[in-house]
Amino acid sequence: MAEDLSAATSYTEDDFYCPVCQEVLKTPVRTAACQHVFCRKCFLTAMRESGIHCPLCRGNVTRRERACPERALDLENIMRKFSGSCRCCAKQIKFYRMRHHYKSCKKYQDEYGVSAIIPNFQISQDSVGNSNRSETSTSDNIETYQENTSSSGHPTFKCPLCQESNFTRQRLLDHCNSNHLFQIVPVTCPICVSLPWGDPSQITRNFVSHLNQRHQFDYGEFVNLQLDEETQYQTAVEESFQVNI
Repeated sequence: MAEDLSAATSYTEDDFYCPVCQEVLKTPVRTAACQHVFCRKCFLTAMRESGIHCPLCRGNVTRRERACPERALDLENIMRKFSGSCRCCAKQIKFYRMRHHYKSCKKYQDEYGVSAIIPNFQISQDSVGNSNRSETSTSDNIETYQENTSSSGHPTFKCPLCQESNFTRQRLLDHCNSNHLFQIVPVTCPICVSLPWGDPSQITRNFVSHLNQRHQFDYGEFVNLQLDEETQYQTAVEESFQVNI
């Protein structure tokens, strides 16, 4: 127990959050050269995009790491033994249970508008507490995401706080940070609604905070919105067998 306590004191609470998704780490992995830690899924996704660089510092990552990153088992063990504060309700939760807590934390849902885990494209009543969404509505969202695009090919959105339109995701983020940083008004996130899993009845209490937490990148760069989740999973598995270790 003394060794566990000594190890834990060398970490701050921020060390248990992934720098890519900004959530508590899930299946943490660590790069060998720079020792940065990420969720395994976030790391593998970033590797498909950046090729050979650490997503945080751009340090080199070996071919073996890119295919099979090393689990940060020491950090996992600490997360199972020690607690941190929920960022919204301040309740003390074991770090390894934090993501599960977010799914039932009303204050978290009010603050960020979506659960900590992106649901399947086919969203059921049990998963979000609303009426079932059909394949038709999912298809409509994909078409909306693709049709509302700028000349650069990026989707465009209207700011729900001032109704100014034709913002790309990055420009909307910049606009809100510059003009609405301290404006807290319940609105529906136009980016979330445009996605296949988007729910138009989902209200976000702090929209600017939600943007900074959830929309630091374009989903279209990481996810093929034409494919359902199972197909994407199978594609990822097939691609993994093509990597030479």
